[in-house]
Amino acid sequence: MSEHFRAFSFVDRIHSDEVGQRIAASYHIPEGIDSFPLSLVGEAIGQCAAMSSMKAVDFRYRPVAGIAGAVEFCGGVKPGDTLELEATLVKADEEAVGYDGLATVNGEPVVRLRDCLGPMVPMDDFDDPEAVKARYDLLSGEGAEVDVFPGVPDFPYEAGEIVAGESASGSFQIPESAPFFGDHFPRKPVFPGTLLMNLNLQFVLALAGTLEGAGTWTPTGMRSMKLRAFMPPGESLSLSAEVEEIEGDKATILVQSRRGKRLNSSARVLLQQT
Repeated sequence: MSEHFRAFSFVDRIHSDEVGQRIAASYHIPEGIDSFPLSLVGEAIGQCAAMSSMKAVDFRYRPVAGIAGAVEFCGGVKPGDTLELEATLVKADEEAVGYDGLATVNGEPVVRLRDCLGPMVPMDDFDDPEAVKARYDLLSGEGAEVDVFPGVPDFPYEAGEIVAGESASGSFQIPESAPFFGDHFPRKPVFPGTLLMNLNLQFVLALAGTLEGAGTWTPTGMRSMKLRAFMPPGESLSLSAEVEEIEGDKATILVQSRRGKRLNSSARVLLQQT
């Protein structure tokens, strides 16, 4: 069975779409999976915005991950929850999509995205335009089959040196193959930026565990998150994290990844001690 629209697609139904301006949709998290990280909630919001932006350019282009000015983790989700998704687009043309977005569960916010910008790339290079258009039509009509997402495995990184309370290094090998590559994307497989986000959060938490204090550090958000290059299957990334600020029960840690010497991604992770 093809993994397209099954292994990494997080919109089940589009409820309304003021094309290129505002879209509302939903996604039911399958009960049978082990977990659904908040990074994938952010992915769902981004895919919601992507649907409206692709419709706006008649599916000749599609957006890819770029910049998120702010990501706020407001709550938690679990298998069986239904995400209500919305995105307000400030730009949707052949150059880029710009948007803010929100995901709620039972009316309570769980993830909020602000000042996001994703560059547009030719659809033909990444996916079949007719298949994506048909998917949009399905989502806008009867809706897609739910509970088909099988989950994604944990991707462990290799820990390097940790200087307690200061910095950490590590490395990560992107798998050569995985089911989600059939969905992200069929014609040009790319490791999803939101899976890297989740990996970075785990990496940062390992460093946060060496900070002084008896409480547990929890990520509350991210700032200035940038993905600068595509990550193909089999690529090796080096990871680094550095404590930038500690003020009372709050901390900021800069996390970066590199392909060789070239900076691949960066973000500032905000944490609070509880």
